[in-house]
Amino acid sequence: MKKCAEGAAVGEVDAATSSLKRERDRYVSMAFCWGDLLFELDRDFKVVFVEGAVDAFFGKTATEMRGMSFRDLVIASDQPLVGQILKSVLRPGRVHDRRIRLQLANGSPQPVQMSAYCLDAAAAHIFLALRKSAAMDAAPPAAALPEGRTFADLAAGRLYQMRQAGESAEMSLLSLPGLEGLQSRLDAEGAEAMIGEVGAFLLANSVGGDTAAKVAEGRYSIVHSAEVRAEDLARQIEGMTRKFDADGIGLAVETATLAMEDAADISEEDLAKGLLYTLGKFRGADGGGASLKEISANMTALVGEAVAEVNHFKQVVAQRDFYVALQPIVHIATGEIHHYEALCRFDKAARESPFKTITFAEETGLIHDFDFAMARKVVEWLGKFPRNSDRYRVAVNVSGYSIGKESYVQSLHALLRENDWTKGKLMFEITESSRMSDLESANAFIKSLRDVGYHVCLDDFGAGAASFQYLSVLDVDVVKLDGSAVKNAQKAEKGRAFLSALTELCRRMGVETIAEMVDSPETLEFCRDCGCNYVQGFLFGKPSKEILDFSPLPQIALFKNAPKPRR
Repeated sequence: MKKCAEGAAVGEVDAATSSLKRERDRYVSMAFCWGDLLFELDRDFKVVFVEGAVDAFFGKTATEMRGMSFRDLVIASDQPLVGQILKSVLRPGRVHDRRIRLQLANGSPQPVQMSAYCLDAAAAHIFLALRKSAAMDAAPPAAALPEGRTFADLAAGRLYQMRQAGESAEMSLLSLPGLEGLQSRLDAEGAEAMIGEVGAFLLANSVGGDTAAKVAEGRYSIVHSAEVRAEDLARQIEGMTRKFDADGIGLAVETATLAMEDAADISEEDLAKGLLYTLGKFRGADGGGASLKEISANMTALVGEAVAEVNHFKQVVAQRDFYVALQPIVHIATGEIHHYEALCRFDKAARESPFKTITFAEETGLIHDFDFAMARKVVEWLGKFPRNSDRYRVAVNVSGYSIGKESYVQSLHALLRENDWTKGKLMFEITESSRMSDLESANAFIKSLRDVGYHVCLDDFGAGAASFQYLSVLDVDVVKLDGSAVKNAQKAEKGRAFLSALTELCRRMGVETIAEMVDSPETLEFCRDCGCNYVQGFLFGKPSKEILDFSPLPQIALFKNAPKPRR
């Protein structure tokens, strides 16, 4: 009996010690963070312990929560993401401030920031801290939907990581044919509200609340859990459009879900290429993208097509299988050619239009290689003429993507040092300026060119607020007024006054202006009256690799007796 009593006493001590150790481990594990809710989960992600505002969140007591699956506390669209995060923590490891959304007792989603930590790989218990996230209380507006390469990289990362963790998620495409017609029947406020509601709805149902994108007008993409069916999303969007339509008709929404069964066997990099390629086909270079039936395929096939396109483009660049076409920029008063813009044209072996190919290069991160190859081509072309002559000056394009690529910047400056004679003959025109995320760095690049004797032009300058921000920050010599902005100013009642004020602002800042898409004598006269310095457009000839096509300049008679531009 005594021996039994001693054994029981020892067992009680061991149990007490174990309990104290558990409490110590729990609070040591939770000491790394703070939150409104603290959880301990077992290896099956079931609740072992919970403390905090349990009733306020879930309408249950801590005792009632024990044994519940933590996944069931999360909204359906975020369950694959949560599963992937928790499985990664079991290795063991930790994550910090990951965005998820809980399902509250009233059925509404509650955005939270989640930190998770696994202290002991053998015990495989996970400790969580959750805190409400005020920043996520409202869905971002439709304009905040990620796009292009940003979305493809984010979506590929999510899909790859979840597939690797054995979680199920899909990517679907949604098309709203007839959207333009419906928008035309709504007032501006109603049309904006409808698009905003569609964007917010897609974000709310996407994995993580941030993996939905506007691909083109009336075309969207979303990464969602397998439990969230694309057809159900379509039906709800149709209901939204009927609500805004005074006729109660709304739109029919078409969907296609990409087969992702084999995505776990595809690298994250190749998966991103496949998604970019797919989104590019869906959007289309001119906005008229491929139909959903044309795109429907498994991801392996799409990745294969994308890799083939990337390799083809790399080959085109390596072999310089393209040529330079020139288009003149003409002084608005004299008709003298100030310089030419160098535009790429691909040889017959190339399969796509220049615009589509360049867009593909920008989205797949290859544009900096092409920009450098184009600069070398232009330098070689200028080298055919006497170096002591400034008869021909050429502007070569630089994508806003390339400016942030250090290898491109270094290679370009090395090329200029090797060809110092190009000063006064070579200019640079920054295109896709909207892709410049860091204006201070962009201005450093611009100044680095100007400091060694090269002029810089900012392309795509329009009526948007961003353009004025660029003008205030970027030290450029010239801005090119976007052709659509010129056309719109020509049509609008106050357009002449607006464009005149814009050119006057540039003049005061010491920046010259080029109006593009000048295709008629009327547009030429309009730009002249508005005070533009130079013009460019089909009125003076289409781009050509034959420089003699512009000698004499087509329509040179339009400049006889032309008034001098305003000063």
